[in-house]
Amino acid sequence: MMENAVADFLATGVLAFMLTFVRMGTAIMIMPGIGDSFVSARIRLLMAVAVSFVLFPLVMPYMPDPVPGTLTLFSLIGMEFIIGLFFGTIARILMMALDTAGMVISIQSGLGNAQIFNPSMATQGSIMGAFLSVLGVVLLFSVNMHHLLFQGLLESYALFPIGAIPDAGSMAELISRAVSASFLIGVKIATPLIVMTLLIYVGMGVLSRLMPQVQVFLLAIPLQILLAISALMLFLGAAMVYWLDHFEQGMVFFLTAP
Repeated sequence: MMENAVADFLATGVLAFMLTFVRMGTAIMIMPGIGDSFVSARIRLLMAVAVSFVLFPLVMPYMPDPVPGTLTLFSLIGMEFIIGLFFGTIARILMMALDTAGMVISIQSGLGNAQIFNPSMATQGSIMGAFLSVLGVVLLFSVNMHHLLFQGLLESYALFPIGAIPDAGSMAELISRAVSASFLIGVKIATPLIVMTLLIYVGMGVLSRLMPQVQVFLLAIPLQILLAISALMLFLGAAMVYWLDHFEQGMVFFLTAP
């Protein structure tokens, strides 16, 4: 009897760990902070294994009973991979709001042509975009928002039960809404710079009419950069708090799922 109990526990425990690792490991590989390109793939893998090992006892009630057959098991692994990819993509999209804001700020401040490697996005991007993206990752860990990511992964089992086929239409709609919200948040963060630059351009236009012989753009660009950096210093704190609030709202969606 004891041997049968141990065998059943090992079978269900290995199954639970494997399915948990597929979902959480896929999400961790692309979610902000841990899943950034500057983090070694080995570190991400070890983090995924550690988190899955700690959390899989908590998701045991969601595991299928009895142990499914080989074909069903492979289908479950595929669905768990899709769900983990979906969750990590949502978190990454919300993170891209900072890159969007940085690109708009760079263009409005006259630094649009200055490109630098953005470690969070693993691509070339604007200076302001790289700065805001790295600052966003630091803030996520500073305010313990990464705990919300792991808690959202844990609560996602209520929203996407194991064995249930995900609704592709709803997932696509949610991703499209996340992209739209991320772009809107980025533009709102950069709104003060947009307004300030508009006023500068209006002044430059008036000055060029009053003094056509003066090279207005050569004189105004240094002033534009200086004013943009000064304005960024003034509203940066409020902008990051605004982004953190919307990032939290996006992740809380998984925590309040029925």
